[in-house]
Amino acid sequence: MKCNRLVDVGRRQFLRGGVLGVAGAAAATVMPAGQAQAQARALLDYPSARLGNLADLVVNEPMDIAYPDADSPGVLIKLGTAVEGGAGPDGDIVAYSVLCPHKGYYMSYHAADKTLNCPGHFSRFDCEKGGQQIWGHATQNLPQFALRVDDKGDIFAEGADELIYGRLSNVLQG
Repeated sequence: MKCNRLVDVGRRQFLRGGVLGVAGAAAATVMPAGQAQAQARALLDYPSARLGNLADLVVNEPMDIAYPDADSPGVLIKLGTAVEGGAGPDGDIVAYSVLCPHKGYYMSYHAADKTLNCPGHFSRFDCEKGGQQIWGHATQNLPQFALRVDDKGDIFAEGADELIYGRLSNVLQG
């Protein structure tokens, strides 16, 4: 009898502790919306680099860039409508690697549907949705570069959210 009471107490304590633990974990994950969005994108640690200026951009016309180094071609695009992850006063400026994550082919921008398209195996990536793959053989989304615009209108890349094709690590050799 004494043993059964100890088992019952143990169960009650266990259940009470489990409920408190779940409630504590739920409370710990609540954070302001901006902080949650910032944590949603994990960035690869590449150095900051100036890509251009707001005055250089024309809506829906990609500007060739290189980031994080000269061996990594990309594009800077003013889409004309605000998008998640967009920078600038209108929240519509994005930048991506143009190396297809499938086989490294150079991709081209298609203005009509705002996609980057691979000529090798026809993978397509949506520039309005963070470089999300919408068709083809690729198995990951396009690397999108995190952008910052300063008070002079200069646009800086501050990191990438995916590993760039052909890179074995996130570290630049210099």
